Amino acid sequence: MPITLLDAPAEGSRPIRLISKEGFAELELSAAERAWAEANGFSGQAGRLLILPGADGAVAGALFGLPAEPGGFAPLAAGALARKLPDGAWHLAEKPDQSELTVLALLLGGYRFTRYRKSETPNLDLAAPDRTDLARVRRMADAVHLVRDLINTPASDMGPEALEAAVRTLAAGHGATVEATVGDALLDRNFPMIHAVGRAAAQAPRLVDLRWGRSDAPRITLVGKGVCFDTGGLDIKPAAGMLLMKKDMGGAANVLGLASMIMASRIDVQLRVLIPAVENSISGNAFRPGDVLQSRKGITVEIGNTDAEGRLVLADALALGDEEEPELLVDMATLTGAARVALGPDLPPFFTDDDALAAELSTAGEAVADPLWRMPLWKPYGQKLASKVADVNNVNADGFAGAVTAALFLQRFVERSRTWAHFDVFGWSPTERPHCPVGGEAQAIRALERVIADRYA
Repeated sequence: MPITLLDAPAEGSRPIRLISKEGFAELELSAAERAWAEANGFSGQAGRLLILPGADGAVAGALFGLPAEPGGFAPLAAGALARKLPDGAWHLAEKPDQSELTVLALLLGGYRFTRYRKSETPNLDLAAPDRTDLARVRRMADAVHLVRDLINTPASDMGPEALEAAVRTLAAGHGATVEATVGDALLDRNFPMIHAVGRAAAQAPRLVDLRWGRSDAPRITLVGKGVCFDTGGLDIKPAAGMLLMKKDMGGAANVLGLASMIMASRIDVQLRVLIPAVENSISGNAFRPGDVLQSRKGITVEIGNTDAEGRLVLADALALGDEEEPELLVDMATLTGAARVALGPDLPPFFTDDDALAAELSTAGEAVADPLWRMPLWKPYGQKLASKVADVNNVNADGFAGAVTAALFLQRFVERSRTWAHFDVFGWSPTERPHCPVGGEAQAIRALERVIADRYA
């Protein structure tokens, strides 16, 4: 990690002053510093950094402009410093209002995916403000970095086997157990839709099952879509549609990031993570449009489009998780383009019938700068999934309300859990932002961790 967090400023540490444009005029600066700022046209503009020289010409400190508008990702604006500051030791001159988010932003902003090339990010020693929970900040950063690394890794190195290995590595670090059901064993153990979606790939489909925590603690089950690459199947995507399909396992990556925070925090829950890991490929034995698939729950599904495969593998995994009647069942998936059309790449929608949970999530998302937005489980749209030959179709024919109908499809496979929530995440940042580069991104997991911690800590 290019940023090392310190409890106290190192020798020679230089101060960083975070200011808004409105507060720049009242900022206490020496005459020389004020003249230097004016000469450089700096007046606290959001996102702009001004390095202050000392009398000997060496770097003596820095001024950084914060956004005027609160909300959204504004509390993470300081993340840009991780890429802009010169190497060396730094500390915040004053404690920010949201010091943990400010320090977290710096750790997130300094992320670089280095598996295939070296990083050019500065090496910084950062002293956090007093009474900042550094352990918590590190847990959050580690989780987000894990999510980003998993999503950024191409399918050549992140197929179903490698995704299972990533689960096992995470489990080993926290004393969790892992069981995997692979290949034709999926049929023996009644996961027919996971098998159908993944059977055409070179690597066998599998369901990876992680468990952690004491057996009599409240049950929390997380299900993540692990489609390691999605060609669209026989309803093949155009070339442009496949360019980012290495990220179609973003739901699995995000639940693993959330699981890492829960386990590292030792939250007193009985945690279960279910990841159907498959590749939606094309071969002579690929599932076809018009096929009718049996599901674990017994619901028969007509295939209206093989490119709507994520909901199929999720359905079998959700049915398994639901059998234990968990207090909270959460699924996360890069599921629909309709969600992106509705809310864009930055704001993931979530669906739940639990108004209390929805309110907690919305409050937590705002508090930790991890925005999300509730969308409706509009029951009348369920009729759009009607089939003449099966219990349900996996797509709606008219193309309307695609994110809603996908959520309604999944809801059919959940009936025993006390509370269920579905997150349709994008898992990708298409533009560079202060706290993240272009690439894989964690979404909604810090908000979920806050809710789970508040409920069960």
